[in-house]
Amino acid sequence: MTMDMHDGIEVTVDGLTFKFSELSAEAQAQATSLQFVDEQIAKLNAKLAVYHTARNAYQAALQQLVPRTQQ
Repeated sequence: MTMDMHDGIEVTVDGLTFKFSELSAEAQAQATSLQFVDEQIAKLNAKLAVYHTARNAYQAALQQLVPRTQQ
């Protein structure tokens, strides 16, 4: 017996919840694409958070290395 990899998964659109397996093939494809894009955005946001943290650390280090008054 094989199980559909989407058994039990629900999709919510505009406040309405549907079983993934009961959606049309086109709707399943759109939902899958949407999930993929959401995952990619989450990964990019995580990377961006790392870059912001690094930038803040570099800025703080630079502030410590330059004279406090301009000559």
